[in-house]
Parts: sequence; structure tokens; C-alpha cells
Amino acid sequence: MKATASRVGVLGAGTWGIALARLLHRNGHEVTVWSAIAREIDELQATRRHPNLPDMAIPEAIRFTKSLEEVCRGKALLLFAVPSVYVRATANQARPYIPDGQIIVDVAKGIEPDSLLTMSGVIWDELNRDGRHAGLRLVALSGPTHAEEVAMDLPTSIVSACTDMAVAETVQDAFMNSCMRTYTNTDVLGVELCGALKNIIALASGIAAGMGYGDNTRAALITRGMAEISRLGLAMGCAEQTFNGLAGIGDLIVTATSQHSRNNRCGKLIGQGVSPDEAVRQVGMVVEGVNALPAAMQLARRYQVSMPIVTGVDAVVRGTISPADMALMLMTRDKTSEVSPSEMAVRFESALLRSRGQGEGRRVLVWGGFDSLTSETIAFLGRAKAQGDYLAVALREEGRCPFRQRRADLEALRAVDLVLPAREGDLPSIMAAHRISLLVAQPGQEALAQRLRDDGFAAAQL
Repeated sequence: MKATASRVGVLGAGTWGIALARLLHRNGHEVTVWSAIAREIDELQATRRHPNLPDMAIPEAIRFTKSLEEVCRGKALLLFAVPSVYVRATANQARPYIPDGQIIVDVAKGIEPDSLLTMSGVIWDELNRDGRHAGLRLVALSGPTHAEEVAMDLPTSIVSACTDMAVAETVQDAFMNSCMRTYTNTDVLGVELCGALKNIIALASGIAAGMGYGDNTRAALITRGMAEISRLGLAMGCAEQTFNGLAGIGDLIVTATSQHSRNNRCGKLIGQGVSPDEAVRQVGMVVEGVNALPAAMQLARRYQVSMPIVTGVDAVVRGTISPADMALMLMTRDKTSEVSPSEMAVRFESALLRSRGQGEGRRVLVWGGFDSLTSETIAFLGRAKAQGDYLAVALREEGRCPFRQRRADLEALRAVDLVLPAREGDLPSIMAAHRISLLVAQPGQEALAQRLRDDGFAAAQL
């Protein structure tokens, strides 16, 4: 489908912003590019070349401006193509010129420390500080897309992610051409999480290459790195299919292997003995994997997800261990299985029930803090188990007693088959992932039961 020609503003004049500006111009759009660096605008205007894309000529029709108002006013689409660490400041400065209802396409990849917001979340948070931008429509555009290859019109695929599919398709139409195949996705958080965390795994891949390790090591890091990313994403309620797609494994493969990857290059320098700070300086461009580390570590702790590769890279970048120590740490960890314990439990119980001629069985879920196992609580769990063949407990992480103690107490009960950490917002994804047939609500959880029913899940109270 051919997109209707429209006016597009690009905030950011790095390699990705310029490559996309040219692509949009080729698609018939009127494009204006802004940069906060006045000298950069002057040079691009005069030379029509980007220093890091020397073989790409910038069309004369692409306009350059030093005015945020000019780049934001009257545009069908606004692209945020600034480095992740500047997204909030740019949104703050641009707020007066962005109308409510504006379609904003974020192509920056990162997670803000402390707030733990992805870049579209940062944009939303900052623009809505005035209470007059509630109708913004935000899209994350991500995938295996090095600017150097997009600038040469080499075949590329990307994902347009928005909770509003009509808006995702609008952006899909704007970018789609014979060199750029654009897909849609509604899992915005998953797409952005992949885009940020794959840069850390690319650092690990580069470190291994710098140490002289081979293709086997790289393949293992990519595979197990994606296992860490998807583990965290599923704990946060993302869709599993996202991690198997272009924004997930696709982007990770290209970032961890390509000569164009600044994260890979930075990691290689570190593996060769260059200090992390000096490696970033030698790369000469923003290394988003380094920027993403603090937030990644915070997320791993918040969701109690094991991320050994991310943890190892973080320690190397902070200078607390050497690359050789990181490799030894990863290779000598405790034995484990490629299949998660919860998945093994599901498969075992399913096989057992089938062998008894009972089919797949009915799985029941309860949710709560379970700070004390009173006789009433134990009786409730027994009644819940009686509603099916398998009882899982989604255990709230916060409680008066330590999580590990509450978990151990529940696992000791005969009625309980599985205990896993969860927040209330995680329940829909848990029910889908563990094939839960019914949530049994405790007294006082009537509103929770109704919300789940509204979302299409079965929920009842005893």
C-alpha cells in the first residue's frame, strides 16, 4: 500500500535519523531534520553528507533546521531519533510545539534508570506533565536495521509497534517500500525491551571476540542472551512471540555480529584490554549498551529474574571484574536446564494426567501475599485445588515476611503444585503462559476477578 505523502519532522541528526529521513523522502514525504547541535546542522546543510554515512548523498529537498518549533509544527509524524540519554530533555523542550493527538515514532533504544521507563514511556511521561497531551499516539520502530545498510537501500525489515493497530499501520505505510519491509506488533513494551537489552548482549559478544573466542562462543551468547531477555520480558507481561521476531532475536543477531554495530565494536575493544571509558571514546558514537546497564540491573532485581550475562557485562563495565573473570564466571555457574522449572512442571503434570486418561487437566490459579498460613488460608487453598487438577500460586513479592520464606511455606503444602512471583498486572500473562483454566479469587478480590473476566479470562470466588 502506497502511503499518502505527508510532512515529517525528525528530531536527531545522527546516522539513524539521517538514514530514515532519506528513506521517508524517497517515499514521497516532505522531511525536516533538527539537531540540538547547531554546528551539525550547518555541516549537513553545507555538505549534504553525514560523516558516518560518507557514501550516502542527502537529497536537496530534505530541510534542516535549528528550530524545535519548526520541526514539530504541522507534522503528520514526528520521529524521535536522539540518543536515549537525551530523549527526556528533548521531549521537555519540544512539549510546547507538539499538539495533542500527534503520532510520535520513537527509534531510540534504551531504558531510563530509576523510572525504568522505555523511551516511548519517557516521551509520554515528559509530554504529559502539562496535562494537555493525553491523546498522543506513540509508536516504537525497531528491528535489525543498521543505518549504514538502510542508507545503501539494502533489503531491511523493521517492526512498527503500537497498542493502536490503526496507528501502527499508518507508520507501517509511511516507511514501507521495496527496500524496507515493515511489520506491525501491539506489544510495545516487548519490542522496546528487546531493543534496549540486545545492546548489552552485543557488548558481551564483542568482549568475547576481543578475547579471541570464536563462533561457538558468540552463538552461545546470542542464544542464552535472548533467553535472559525473554525471561525478563515474560515476567513483565510481554508477548513471547515478540522475542522470537524481528525486534527480538533478529535485532540481537545483527547487533551482536555486524561490523556496523558500535556495541559490538566497543565490546571487542574491552575484550582486548581497553578500559570501558576509553573504548566508548574510541567508538566515537553513543554506545547504548553501556547506557542500558543500570536499568537492566534494576529490572532484574525488581522482577527477580536471573540474568548472568547482563550481570557479567555490568561488572566488567564497572571495572569490578576482568573479561577473563566474566568468562570463567559464566562457564562455571551451577548446572541448570535449558527448560525452565515451571515449564518442566507443566509438561510433567500434563504427561501424568494424560497417562491416567484424564486429558490435559484443569489448572487453577490463586493470587495473594499469603503472609501467614492460617487454617482458613490452608482450607481456601484446598478448596481452590478441588476446582481442578493442578494449583498454582501467584505470590505477591511484597509482604510482611520475606518472599523466600512465604514461597517455601506454600510449596510445603500438598495442595500447591507451583509457586511463582507475580504482581497483579502479571496475572493475564501467567494464565496464558501456564494454561490456567480458572483464577479463584480470595475474599476482597472481587474487583480483580471482574477485571480478569473483562479481559476474557475465567475467574470465580468460592
